[in-house]
Amino acid sequence: MEISRRDLLKIASASGLGTVGLAASAGIFKQALAQNQPTPIKKGEMIYRQLGRTGEKVSVIGLGGHHIGRPKDEEEGIRLIRAAIDRGINFMDNSWDYHNGESEIRMGKALRDGYRQKVFLMTKIDGRTKKAAAQQIDDSLKRLQSDRIDLLQHHEIIRMEDPDRIFAPGGAMEAVLEAQKAGKIRYIGFTGHKDPLVHLRMLDVAAQNNFRFDTVQMPLNVMDAHFRSFERQVLPRLVKDGIGVLGMKSMGDQNILKSNTVKPIECLHYAMNLPTSTVITGIESMKILDQAFEAIRTFEHLSQAQVQELLNRTRQAAAKGQYELFKTTSQFDSTALNPEWLG
Repeated sequence: MEISRRDLLKIASASGLGTVGLAASAGIFKQALAQNQPTPIKKGEMIYRQLGRTGEKVSVIGLGGHHIGRPKDEEEGIRLIRAAIDRGINFMDNSWDYHNGESEIRMGKALRDGYRQKVFLMTKIDGRTKKAAAQQIDDSLKRLQSDRIDLLQHHEIIRMEDPDRIFAPGGAMEAVLEAQKAGKIRYIGFTGHKDPLVHLRMLDVAAQNNFRFDTVQMPLNVMDAHFRSFERQVLPRLVKDGIGVLGMKSMGDQNILKSNTVKPIECLHYAMNLPTSTVITGIESMKILDQAFEAIRTFEHLSQAQVQELLNRTRQAAAKGQYELFKTTSQFDSTALNPEWLG
C-alpha cells in the first residue's frame, strides 16, 4: 500500500512541524508519498518497517549493542539477545569498540545455531583511515562470527572534519567500499550524536563525492526537538532522500528520565511516531525487554495535539541540553577518549 495523505499529516505532526512547518515542508512529504513506501507490517508482537530505499524490513525496535555488553555474566547477555530475536526483534546494533569488542563477541555467540539468519546485523567502525577501517571491519566479522555485515556505519561523526577524513584519498570510505565490493558488507551508513550540522555536512561531503548513504543514525527524542535538533534539521532531508532513519537515545541513556517529565514508554512512542525505520534502545535485562514490547503493544500514532503536549511538557527541561549529555559533554565521545581508534 502507498502512504496516504493522512499518513503524511501524521508524519508532519509527529515531527512537531505544525501548520507553518507542514506548509514549508510540503515538498519533502510529497516526495515521501511518491516513493510508494509500504505500510508497516505487524507480525506477532513486532511491527516491521522498511529501511529507507533498501527494501529491507526491520523491527521498529532495535537491540542496542552497548547495553548487551553490560550484564556481568556473558551467558545472560547471550540469553537476552536470543530472547529479543525469538520475540521478533531483528535489528541488531553493535560497534567495534563497545566494551573493547565484548559486545560483538557476545552477539557472535548468540547468533550461532541459526540465529544469524533471523537478523539484520549492523555494526560500526571508528577508523578514519583506510588501514584502520579495514582492520576494524575484519575484527568485527571475526567477533560476530559472520561472513558479512548487513549494515556497516561510520561511528561517531561528531567533528566537522570527520567527513573530510573519511572521504579523503586513503580514507575510511575506500576500505568500506572495497569491503562492500568483496561481499563483506551490504549497506553503508553513519552515526553521530553531537550536532545536526555535522550530520548535514557528512551528507553534503558524500554528495560531493557522488555517494549516498543507505542509513543515518541520530538522537531522536522528546528533548531533541527543543535543542540542537536532529529531528528538525536532519530528519526532513533523510525522508526526502529515502535514507533509512535509525533513531537512538530515545531516553538519553536514562538521563532524560531523570528530568521527571516523561516516562520510558512515552519516550519510545515519541521516537516510534517519527518516520524512523527502527528505534535502537538499550536493553540490558529481561525487564527492559518486556518494557520495549509493551511500548510496541500499546503504540498508536500520536495526534498533533499529543505530540505538542509532550513537547510542551519537556520544553523547559530541554532548553539548555542538560539532559542530552551526549550533545553537551564529552561523556559519550568514545573516540575523543580513545583517539588512537581513529587511525
